[in-house]
Amino acid sequence: MKINAVFQGGGVKGIGLAGAVSVVEELGHTFHQVAGTSSGAIVASLVAAGYSASELRAIIEGTPFHSFLQRGAIFNTKVIGPISRLFIKKGLYSGEALEHWIYQLLLAKGVRTFGDLKPNQLRIVASDISDRKLLVLPDDIAQYGVDPSRFLVAKAVRMSTSIPYFFDPVIIRRKNSPSGTKFFEQFVYIVDGGLLSNFPLWLFDDEETSAHASLVPTIGFQLVGRGAGTPNTIYGPLSMLKALFSTMLDAHDDYYIQEHNRFRTVKIPAHGVGTTDFDIEPEKSLELFESGRKAALKFFDKWKQQDYMKQYSQHMRLRKEQELWVQ
Repeated sequence: MKINAVFQGGGVKGIGLAGAVSVVEELGHTFHQVAGTSSGAIVASLVAAGYSASELRAIIEGTPFHSFLQRGAIFNTKVIGPISRLFIKKGLYSGEALEHWIYQLLLAKGVRTFGDLKPNQLRIVASDISDRKLLVLPDDIAQYGVDPSRFLVAKAVRMSTSIPYFFDPVIIRRKNSPSGTKFFEQFVYIVDGGLLSNFPLWLFDDEETSAHASLVPTIGFQLVGRGAGTPNTIYGPLSMLKALFSTMLDAHDDYYIQEHNRFRTVKIPAHGVGTTDFDIEPEKSLELFESGRKAALKFFDKWKQQDYMKQYSQHMRLRKEQELWVQ
């Protein structure tokens, strides 16, 4: 059976998503279209590129996630260094290491740009904080004068994973700025998609096919449970910033799922792992992977396509009624 998949963001907790993917593969299901935010964008891009579950597990076991936390030696001076970097670069760490890592993984499967994938096969969510709007990539990059088919998948992933103040924002220059636009107004800052939509289940909703057998079911993979096992210790402005945004994103990840979406959501316990726990131990990493597996097995053991079709039709009717009421 074909399914569309939406992977929620959650920083390091995204390891659990890979475990769920392994179950989908074992059960003989295939991914039709995939989408994701933040760490969900990483998993979605690797799935779209053709990585198998066993390959995803090998990647997780062999990746030292703390290596993504890079900054120049000049910014490693206690207190002054990180604060200086924050003011100059707008982030405590560069996102270049993460972008290079995902670029190399995608390149190994022959994927550089969205043009190397099937149309609409992959969608990545990011947040434009300059124009205050949600971006669904690659299509929305055209707003800045960039050809979506030639846009790097790794760059889109980096945009979606740029946790505010933790990683540098991605700055792009509009190629279609009107004549006379001030220089600094030609640039936009793009950060983590979780700021605006961490679990975009709505991406594949289609009213026209809601009652047809041709409908491809959409399954959401959500990470639940905050990083409560390791409380934030605040001893200065930098640690407070980190605590602020890790709390925001963790709380966002744990947001209540509306009742009419429960029928299509795999809930994966995070076992106390926080969004920014990049120093995660290998044992904890594997525990998260297994958590994703168990959650997916439990979900698909009870899942029936006819029940999905019925509940999806009800969901779309309810959403349409809500939209008419708002109007």
